[in-house]
Amino acid sequence: MVKKLLNSFILYIVALLALMPAAFAQGFNAEKKELSDFLTRMYKSEPFEGVRVVTDYENAYLLSVLTLDKSKYQNESVMNRVASVKAMSEASRYFNGSSISSNLIIHTKEAPNGASDTWIIEDIREHSFGYVKQLEQLTNFTGPSGRQVFIFFKQIDSQYKE
Repeated sequence: MVKKLLNSFILYIVALLALMPAAFAQGFNAEKKELSDFLTRMYKSEPFEGVRVVTDYENAYLLSVLTLDKSKYQNESVMNRVASVKAMSEASRYFNGSSISSNLIIHTKEAPNGASDTWIIEDIREHSFGYVKQLEQLTNFTGPSGRQVFIFFKQIDSQYKE
């Protein structure tokens, strides 16, 4: 009888230990789902793009929000990869800054009859150093304009809180 009780107790402990990670995972997924729902509602009420820092009671999150035209991409996988790279680029600019240079080139060509053709070329270059890793795609959805909206996030230190 004691041996049977001991076996039952050990089985109970093993089952409890096996279920503990699942309980923690559900809590984290629920937090991400709530954050995703909140940000989706926020975007739909007032669309925005770029990098923002949002806070809840305990955490600060860096958001990188961008939109892409679905018709420009051959499949969803390519569109997701482009969104990921653009989100990391915007986050890098936020943390590390960037420098922008601009050149305006004007070409003119005069015809024998006195008329002239003018071409104006503006060359804008942006340079940024650094890399932001571990941005996670929180959600994506079709926005009010019909473009695909991507929201990436990363939990950050409290020093970046606004």
